[in-house]
Amino acid sequence: MDQTPVTIAGTPTTTQESVEVLNPYTGAVVAEVPLCGPDEVDRACTHAKEVLRADDLALHQRVAVLETASRLIAERAEDLARTLAVEAGKPIRTARGEVARAVDTFAFAGAEARHLGGEVLPMAASASGAGKLGFALRVPAGVVAAISPFNFPLNLVAHKLAPAIAAGCPVVLKPAPQTPLTALALVDLLVDAGLPADWISVVTDRRAEAGGPLVEHPVPAVVTFTGSVPVGWGIAAAAPRKRVLLELGSNSPLLVEPDADLDGLAARCGPAAFGFAGQSCISVQRLLVHRSVHDQLVDALARTADGLVVGDPLDEATDVGPLIAPDEADRVQSWIAEAVAAGARVVAGGDREGGVLRPTVVTGVDTDSDLWRREVFGPVVAVRAYDSFDEAIALANDSDFGLHAGVFTNDLRTALRAVRELDFGGVLVNEVPTFRADQQPYGGVRDAGNTREGPAYAIEEMTTLRFVSLQA
Repeated sequence: MDQTPVTIAGTPTTTQESVEVLNPYTGAVVAEVPLCGPDEVDRACTHAKEVLRADDLALHQRVAVLETASRLIAERAEDLARTLAVEAGKPIRTARGEVARAVDTFAFAGAEARHLGGEVLPMAASASGAGKLGFALRVPAGVVAAISPFNFPLNLVAHKLAPAIAAGCPVVLKPAPQTPLTALALVDLLVDAGLPADWISVVTDRRAEAGGPLVEHPVPAVVTFTGSVPVGWGIAAAAPRKRVLLELGSNSPLLVEPDADLDGLAARCGPAAFGFAGQSCISVQRLLVHRSVHDQLVDALARTADGLVVGDPLDEATDVGPLIAPDEADRVQSWIAEAVAAGARVVAGGDREGGVLRPTVVTGVDTDSDLWRREVFGPVVAVRAYDSFDEAIALANDSDFGLHAGVFTNDLRTALRAVRELDFGGVLVNEVPTFRADQQPYGGVRDAGNTREGPAYAIEEMTTLRFVSLQA
């Protein structure tokens, strides 16, 4: 099989060794991409520095690229969705939803770029500033190294590329080894939208052959990474003088008070917990339910889980497809078994069909188990009962992560208390924590990361304020 080339410094590039891209559902090889390493990274970074220095892509041109890209993504939606389904195992209906979000992400980035400016400072407010005109401009922070994960191989790449284009920062992109094809298609689309072919270079690898050299290369001033906690903090440690933007893990809690609509909530928890086999940072993982309605909600959720269709991602009927790799399915099953051995009970799912793990509901999960404390990244909900809202808040906050939390209640005082006391980057009232609007500030605290995404917020991270003073 011929390699699908990557573009480095504007030139289609192949290498002597290849990386196989596998279909997670069938196990078949669907493509081969180059195995890049330090040489390719150095060429990409060195050229990106020259592109930055040339500064020949004016703001209005970047706006046009972003707006045109948004339109082209919509026009090519079905092809992009099918690529997502094949290389990521994402059910086709879910993949179409990701494509629609990427349309918005580029549109929002274009809108933000249209008023990317600065501020005028009241210099005459001090005696030393009298007679001076002062203002601050937002200028590109530098070359951006972007490292993206497998689970949203279109929209999470969009959340890195679109703000960088808006900010005026050339990019060296390392997509996830499991899902490079969607990223390559997006970069080609951006060139079709008018972006110079050398503005974004792509380096592909198996895991760390290009990633380490990219992080440590002296050229990138900004590293934006979405992925695992150990890798993310390792990047921060390896690049102490760079601006490192991290979106990491979560084990999102959902708190359910007695006045919630339980049947409706169970239906909403289906896609929120089990969609894309639970492989989302904000998938519902820890379900905290008031004891008075615990059994009723568990029964409703079990019925929802049992009613979901599992199987081929390209089948229009499929709700839940495979995990990204068989060893990930093995890991999730081992965590379930560990929880059961400690006294938990599986009330739905737990069995496996090839790489597809059926949506699983586990009750009575011990708070020291991996299924509760770590990020499961699989189609599993761990349920515990609570007796008071004090207990629920404490259980939710007792986590290394702090990305999104949800609470269902019709009591305004309870809702406002949750907003005040839940220590998370986002608190969603009468909404599952899996919800994300692409224009919102998205990010967390503790091991969930250190930044906020969303085009407006990422553009700010990728620019620097430059103060200018003019003597009148």
